Amino acid sequence: MELLQASLWSQTSSCWSERMMNFVRVNGTQLMLDGKPFYVNGWNSYWLMDQAVEDYSWPRVLEMFQIGENMGLSVCRSWAFNDGAYHALQVSLGRFNERVFKALDKVVVEARRHGIRLLLSLVNNLDAFGGKSQYVRWAWEEGISLTSSNDSFFFDPAIRSYFKVYLKTILTRKNHLTGIEYRDDPAIFAWELINEPACLSDATGDTLQDWLEEMAAYVKSIDKKHLLTVGFEGFYGPASPPERLSMNPSDFYGRTGADFIRNSKISDIDFTSVHIYPDQWLKKANFSEKMKYISKWVSIHIEDCDTELKKPVLFTEFGLSSDHKDYDPAKRHIFYKSIYDAVHNSAKNNGAGGGALIWQFLARGMEKYNDDFGIFPDSRQPMYKLIKHQSCRIAEVNYKQDILKTPYKDICQNN
Repeated sequence: MELLQASLWSQTSSCWSERMMNFVRVNGTQLMLDGKPFYVNGWNSYWLMDQAVEDYSWPRVLEMFQIGENMGLSVCRSWAFNDGAYHALQVSLGRFNERVFKALDKVVVEARRHGIRLLLSLVNNLDAFGGKSQYVRWAWEEGISLTSSNDSFFFDPAIRSYFKVYLKTILTRKNHLTGIEYRDDPAIFAWELINEPACLSDATGDTLQDWLEEMAAYVKSIDKKHLLTVGFEGFYGPASPPERLSMNPSDFYGRTGADFIRNSKISDIDFTSVHIYPDQWLKKANFSEKMKYISKWVSIHIEDCDTELKKPVLFTEFGLSSDHKDYDPAKRHIFYKSIYDAVHNSAKNNGAGGGALIWQFLARGMEKYNDDFGIFPDSRQPMYKLIKHQSCRIAEVNYKQDILKTPYKDICQNN
C-alpha cells in the first residue's frame, strides 16, 4: 500500500510543483506576501493529521481542502500534535510514530496542492489530544518531574526540555514525499505555540510569560522563515491598563496567567491571535448584548495592534453554539458577518485586522467529531455563501486590479 501511495504522489508531483509558494512575512501591522499586504480568510479543521492516518478517512482530508479551495480560503488551522492519544504522533516523551508523521507529511503536501497554507498548533493547553497534562503525566510517571501540578508544564525544567525535543523534531521533520523540511516549506503559514494557554497557578502571568519567551526564542533559533504566534484567546491580564481589564468577559479571565498585550510584545512573536466565543463567556446575556460586547472585543484588539503592539492580529477561532437554548441559524449568520465586516474594514484601511478563521469545518461522515460549532460546508447554504463572499472581498483588497490574474477570477465571478 505504501508503494502504491508513493506512486500516486509521484504522479501528482508536477501538479504540486505548479503551486509555487513564497513565505508569508510581516511588515509592521500587516502580513505580507510577495511584497504586498496579505489578508486572509480561513478555517479550522483540527483533525487533518488524525484523519490522514487511515486509508478509509483520507478522502475526508481531500474533500476539506477541495472545499477550502472552492471557497477561496487561504489558511487552515490544524493540530500538529497528538500526545499519547489514539493516532498519537508523540507516543511518549521524545518518541514519535513514523506512520502518523507520514500522515502529517501528506496533509502539508495536499494543502500546497490546493494553494492553501497551514497554521499549525504545537500543543494543547486543554486535555484533548493529550495536551500539557499528558506531558505532566509522562514526566511524573518517569520520576523526572518536580510535581504533578498541571501547570508544571510551564515551570518544570525537565518538561520544558522535553517540549523542546518535540519542537525540534517537528521543525526539522523532512517530508517523506517532498524531501523538504517543515521549517523550509512555505505551505506552512505559521506556527502556533499553544492552543489557549492558561497558567492558573500564577495569576501574575510571570510563569507563562517566561515560558512563552523561552519557547518562542527556541523556535526562532531553529526556524527563521516562518511566522510565529501564541494561540491565546485575547484576555487581558494584570499588566494591562484598567480599561482593558474591564473588557474581559468577567474578572476570572484576568487571572488566567495570560495577558494579550504583555504576551504579544514578545519580540519573537510575529502576530497576535484572538478567539471569540460569546455563548461560553456571557452565559446570561441575550443575543443583542453578546453582539454589542463582541463588537467592542474585536475593535479593541485591532486597535491595540494598530497603535501599541504594531503587529497583525488574526481571529483564529470564532463560533456561536448550536446547543444554546436561543440558537437560530440566522443569529449565527449575523454574528459571523459582524466578524467578517470588522476584518474587511480593517483590511480596506491597511489595518492590523489580518483575518478570521472560522471554528470549525467538518467533512461528510464526521458527525461524531462535531461540537456545537461545527459546520458541514455546502454550496447551497447561506453560510457557505457568506464565507465565500468574505474570501472574495479580502482577495479584492489583496490583489486589487490584479485579481483577474488569480484563481479568484473564477471563484468570485458569480459571487
